[in-house]
Amino acid sequence: MDNEELYPIAILIDELKSEDVNLRLNAIHRISTIALALGPQRAREELIPFLQDSLDDEDEVLLALAEELGKGMEEYLGGPPYAHLLLGPLENLAAVEETVVRDKATESVNKIAAVLSGPQIEEFYIPLLKRLSTGEWFTSRTSAAALYASVYPKASPATQDEMRKLYTALSGDDTPMVRRAAARHLATFIPTLSKEQVLSDSLPVYRKLSTDDQDSVRLLTVDDLIAIADKLTHAEVNEQLRSSLRSAVSDKSWRVRYMVADHFVKLAEAVGQVIVNEELVGSFVALLKDNEAEVRSAAAGQLPGFAKLLERDVILARLLPCVRDLASDSSQHVRAALGMHISGLAPLLGREATIENLLPLFLQLLKDDFPDVRLNIISKLETVNNVIGIDLLSQSLLPAIVELAEDKQWRVRQAIIEYVPLLAKQLGVAFFDEQLGNLCMSWLGDNVYSIRESATVNLRKLTEVFGVDWARQTIVPKVLQMGTHPNYLYRMTTIFAITALAPSLTPQVIQENVLATVLSLVQDPIPNIRFNVAKCLEVLAITLATSADGKEVAKTRVVPALQQLKSDADPDVRFFSGKALEKISA
Repeated sequence: MDNEELYPIAILIDELKSEDVNLRLNAIHRISTIALALGPQRAREELIPFLQDSLDDEDEVLLALAEELGKGMEEYLGGPPYAHLLLGPLENLAAVEETVVRDKATESVNKIAAVLSGPQIEEFYIPLLKRLSTGEWFTSRTSAAALYASVYPKASPATQDEMRKLYTALSGDDTPMVRRAAARHLATFIPTLSKEQVLSDSLPVYRKLSTDDQDSVRLLTVDDLIAIADKLTHAEVNEQLRSSLRSAVSDKSWRVRYMVADHFVKLAEAVGQVIVNEELVGSFVALLKDNEAEVRSAAAGQLPGFAKLLERDVILARLLPCVRDLASDSSQHVRAALGMHISGLAPLLGREATIENLLPLFLQLLKDDFPDVRLNIISKLETVNNVIGIDLLSQSLLPAIVELAEDKQWRVRQAIIEYVPLLAKQLGVAFFDEQLGNLCMSWLGDNVYSIRESATVNLRKLTEVFGVDWARQTIVPKVLQMGTHPNYLYRMTTIFAITALAPSLTPQVIQENVLATVLSLVQDPIPNIRFNVAKCLEVLAITLATSADGKEVAKTRVVPALQQLKSDADPDVRFFSGKALEKISA
């Protein structure tokens, strides 16, 4: 009996000592099973001390251990009253050199903190926090910054005072990595504090970090600024944070300005309308005109959100001139960011101002050399359509889209094909049939194979958007018509198109409209067409098999055609027809 009880821990010990990393990893991932087999008491007395002594290992093993200890492991030790026992191994893991292991360890410590009682926190967690916060190596002090927010509300007032002092010490640490951690986690610590504590403790910490000589520290304080502003009244923000806000926007490091630009709407909402009007409009304009393309891109992404906070006249007078400049920006990434977000201005400006100010910019961006810019504009046309109406949109933007669809560069044509289902969904079936239907069919006869291939995929996507009835009436007749074309490439495209469309069609449509044309091409003189007919018949048979009538049709019409092709003179035709027959019979 004793041997049986010892067996699980013996296996674990053997595997953890194995030279094979995979065996050690497997052992770690099975820790909860081992703990269950041992029972709570032995897990506490044998397993946890053993793990504590097994921390000299490969980083991937330590990472797995840090993760497993945070997955409700306390339940195998006897429940939350014993959860503090897990803090020992995790404290050591939180001080190792590898960053991902430390991060996972702190994540697990925070999970355990959620189940600890007040007395457990005071007796076990706070001493751990002090040891890590004052550790000799910077790694432990870096990890400590992440561990304050989870337990602060549960701590006694005296302990809370001590915790704030410890955090202040971290923010003034000699090592930049520690200050960076203090800046990163301050934003999650601040919401747990009272307003008075924010003003007396967090604000000085923020000011110290936001003026750090390392830009990698300063850029992390943007979230802290937002967290502090959320705690204060708008009048207090004006008094306490205005100069810090100004400094962040004009920081000498582009990375800090990028973070400000990327969080600009959150910042604006946190500081209140007075500062938005007096300070932030000018700041936003400065970011839109920044020397660095990354900053301009981030600011362009915030355009609609920030514009919602402004009067229409301010948007027209202050933001639109910058938007015009961005539409001609030297960086394609800036233009792409603008293309994604410029349509969000249309509802704010209204119909007339959109027609006058934004439409010319849409046209300009639609003709951009960079495909992402064009895609971003087309993908957001629905917003503009809602403001100015389909008629005006078709008159102004559609010619530009058609022009691109007939571009000499085949890659440009291909890009437009990929956007068509998106356009179709936004503009509706009537508009599509009238304006874009013929264009889609013309691509099937393009002299570049990649365009013809993309056009067939496009037809399937359109069928998914508009439905099978639309496909039967609009697409299928035109595709089948090409099946009798004297040029074999057109006949080949018919087969490709039917193969692509088949999964989106019903057995009835295949039986009544499609099958006869495909069967007529079984006798085609070109071997390439015949083996593609075999592939097509396989797909049609699978779709037909979804109904009882379809199964019968597949048996009586598709299978004989494939058997005929199986005795073809061409080896490829024989191969693909044989493969199709196997698939159908399976």
